[in-house]
Amino acid sequence: MPVIEKLSARARLFALIFLAIGALFVCRLFYLQVIAHAEFVKLAAAEHDKKFDLPANRGLIYAKDGDQTVPLVLNEPVYTVYADPLEVKDASKVASVVRKVAGGEALKDFEHELDNKKRRYTVLAQQVSKTQADLIMKEKLNGVGTQAEQKRVYPEGSLAAQILGYVNREGKGQYGLEGALNSRLSGKAGLRTAVVDARGVPLTVNSKDDVITPPKDGDNLVLSVDRNIQAYVEQALTEGLKNAKAAHGSALVLDPNTGRVMAMATLPTYDPGQYNKVQDYSLFQNPIVSDPYEAGSGIKTLTMATGLDTGAVTPASTYNNLGYDIVDGIRIKNAEPGKYLGRTDMTGVLEHSLNSGVMYVLKQMGKGQVNYHARQLLYDYFTNRFGIGKLTGIEQTNEQAGQIFSPDDEQGNNVRYANMVFGQGFDLTMLQSAMAFSAAINGGTLYKPTLVEGTMKPNGGVAQQAPLVTTQNVVSAQSSATLRNMVHEARTRQFSKTDKAGYFIGGKSGTSQTIDPKTGKYRDDNAIATYTGFGGNATPRYVVMIRIVDSQLSGFGGTVAAQPIFANISNWLLDYLQVPKLQ
Repeated sequence: MPVIEKLSARARLFALIFLAIGALFVCRLFYLQVIAHAEFVKLAAAEHDKKFDLPANRGLIYAKDGDQTVPLVLNEPVYTVYADPLEVKDASKVASVVRKVAGGEALKDFEHELDNKKRRYTVLAQQVSKTQADLIMKEKLNGVGTQAEQKRVYPEGSLAAQILGYVNREGKGQYGLEGALNSRLSGKAGLRTAVVDARGVPLTVNSKDDVITPPKDGDNLVLSVDRNIQAYVEQALTEGLKNAKAAHGSALVLDPNTGRVMAMATLPTYDPGQYNKVQDYSLFQNPIVSDPYEAGSGIKTLTMATGLDTGAVTPASTYNNLGYDIVDGIRIKNAEPGKYLGRTDMTGVLEHSLNSGVMYVLKQMGKGQVNYHARQLLYDYFTNRFGIGKLTGIEQTNEQAGQIFSPDDEQGNNVRYANMVFGQGFDLTMLQSAMAFSAAINGGTLYKPTLVEGTMKPNGGVAQQAPLVTTQNVVSAQSSATLRNMVHEARTRQFSKTDKAGYFIGGKSGTSQTIDPKTGKYRDDNAIATYTGFGGNATPRYVVMIRIVDSQLSGFGGTVAAQPIFANISNWLLDYLQVPKLQ
């Protein structure tokens, strides 16, 4: 009996122990399945559900073609070939197939990455075609896959290359519009979820139900650039450089009444679709916006506009041209000090490009001498009105503001300002110069220059953006009209047989010396030649500026090298734009 009672007590103990253990299991299961259920579902989802970017389509870029639009930049589907080294069974076969099919698109020395079993993803080739991708996948190589992407295609080759820029292998815009408007063109990637296996490969087919955030494609841009004008300008520049015995030059065509750029060209150039073959990286830059220089005599139109608007001079004002002038004991000569001597009016100053003449204008602004008041007036007009020394904000990378010295600066002295009136002693970009000239002859409005006219609508129409005004009343409408007539008269006296009859054409040449980096002094060789002019009838329809860097022709480069290119483009534009003749 005591033994039975002893066994019964032991059984009860074991029963209690098992009961307690069972209770613990029940409590644990209750905690896991009920209380902590949401947390463990979340952890499981983190292991099996992955988030993937849904790439946005990069915006296309169109140019005008008369009243139509044509594509300058398109997208083409391409593929990245990748591998999971842990899944690769035959690395030598993978390397052989990829090298043979992908060719130059295969990455250099990817083979050693295939042996790194700690990596789960390595790129073997980029930007291969669909045909190439299919051929690789047809081999059914363990651990090898492809991923669809986009490649930029430039169907016009090198046309407008510096305007456009390019997109690198990482999908980021470089230089030009592609760089300046990269975020706008890129759009915004979307997000989706998918159940993945241990390798991270999705097990489900793409479904709209998987999408968390849909992608937003980039803007399809429509440029103010006209493809036909751009092509002709590049052709005219090519011929002009050959005739000028020069290798480097730029041309700009814009609408002075809106600030919209119709053409912008620089030679030598490159093909954005083959940017990786370019060895001279300076070709990527757009010197029209990124290369400040001393403008030379083309600035005399701005000095004259300032003199007219301040009332310092009128077209009939005259001075005695001695071939030089003296400022603070420094003799400053004309380019041709022995010519055109004697009494000269202000139109004659522009016609013969007389340094002493624009120095006379500056003196009249200072009541007969170059002084602080004259310098202050000139600085105000040049910077606050014409925009010299300030970024224009055009849609291009690496735009430079240039440099101009204030009259309060130690270097902004009388002698410097006496040189500034004919384009020495400060620098600006070609775009700034052309925009300032436009404001001087268009009635007095400085516009913000733009390459983008609007965006392409889904129905094929264009949502235009309005022209943006930077400064109004740069000069009065009367001062502008007076200057326009003077510039026209000055050109007519020199090039009456060059221009088409029945139109109102005007312009001004410029030839500026460059500074020797070794001596810090001006040198006569390798001068910069420019010509800036307008054309139309009662209203200027276009402004054209030409810049030649290294003409080997004798004479003043602005006249002998740049002016003929202006005349060629101007005469062609009158026909292309169907400008009516003067009544």
